[in-house]
Order: sequence, then structure tokens, then C-alpha cells
Amino acid sequence: MSFLDALREILALGGPVVAVLIAMSVVTLAVTFYKLWQFAASGVGRHRVLSQALQAWDAGDKQAARARLAESHSYLAPLVGVAMDAPDTPGLDQRLDAEAGLALAGLERGFRLLDTVAQLAPLLGLFGTVLGMIEAFRSLQAAGSSVDPSLLAGGIWVALVTTAVGLAVAMPTSMVLSWFESRTARERVFADKALRTVLVPGQAIPLTEDAQSMATTPGHA
Repeated sequence: MSFLDALREILALGGPVVAVLIAMSVVTLAVTFYKLWQFAASGVGRHRVLSQALQAWDAGDKQAARARLAESHSYLAPLVGVAMDAPDTPGLDQRLDAEAGLALAGLERGFRLLDTVAQLAPLLGLFGTVLGMIEAFRSLQAAGSSVDPSLLAGGIWVALVTTAVGLAVAMPTSMVLSWFESRTARERVFADKALRTVLVPGQAIPLTEDAQSMATTPGHA
């Protein structure tokens, strides 16, 4: 059986609910690929050159910091450059925080859709199962005294297809959303650290013993 034939059979068994769930899965897949492209194009998680520029700035070597910053392709590089050019401008930190928040909001665009799919898909699957169970028991009632157990079993099997499809859509969507959210959370922390390093250089705070042990423990690097 080809993929299209299997898809037609699932649609015939699950009805319109399965059709809606499959449409939601297609949209989810499109959003996922778009977000992966966006993250790659923006250089999310790739701040090695920018980190070197920040280290040079924090050490007082402003010329080297600007040279390394010019080589960075990070989406945060323009904001860091503005901070380096006019670190003493009144209200600059609030403005840079707002611009960084706007950039991160662009990275988070589409998360609400993925969250909606992750929450709604199981409910749609359950809704389809309820409708299928109603139809199965209606057929059982129509059969009267000549009840065939296979009739009820077959109806229940068909009804549970929608729940399976709903879970199959929701679970990977939830996993993808969690991964995207964890990446943007790390980006938010890095952006805040980068701007504060430029605006208040040479103010590194030594880690406590507990923090040092966590930083050196595998899994916290």
C-alpha cells in the first residue's frame, strides 16, 4: 500500500476530524522548518566571535573588541556596536534592552501557533473518538437483538484512530516547541550579558564555590 493509499484509508476511517489534524500537522511542519531556517540565518547559538569581542572589551582592549565585532555575523552585533560607540549615552541601556527584546520576539514568532497545536490536537482526537463511540453505539442499538460483537469492536477501533492521530500530532509538536523555547531562553540570557558587559566593562563578579562546582559539573557547561 502506498503512502497516499494509507492516507486515504486513515481519512476514511477518521472522517473530518482526522482531516483537520492532518492539516494542522502540515502547518506545524511548515512552521518548524521556517523556524529552523530563521534560527540558522540569525546565527542563534553561534556567538563565538561576538564572545571574543566581549572578552576583549571587558579586558579593556577596545580596538581588538571592535575588530572582532566587525567579523561577527550575530544578530546581536549591531546592538553591541551601538553600545560600544556610545556607552555613556543616557537611557541607552533601556533602549538597547528594548531593541534586544524586539529581536528575540521575532525569534519567538510562531511559538503560540505551535503551543496551540500541541494543546488542541489531543482534544480534537478525543472529540473524534467521542463522535465515533456515539456512532458505534447507535449502530449497536440499530442492530437490535441480533448484536454482533465485532460490530461494536470495529466501531471502537475506528473511533480510537482519531485519538491516536491527535497524540501523534501533539507529542512531536510539544517536543519541538520545548526545544525552540530553550534556545531562545539561552539567547535572552546571552543578550543581557553581552549588553551589560559593554555598558559596565571590567566588572566581572567571581562565582561562589557552589556556582563554580555547578559550572564545572558535566551537564552545566
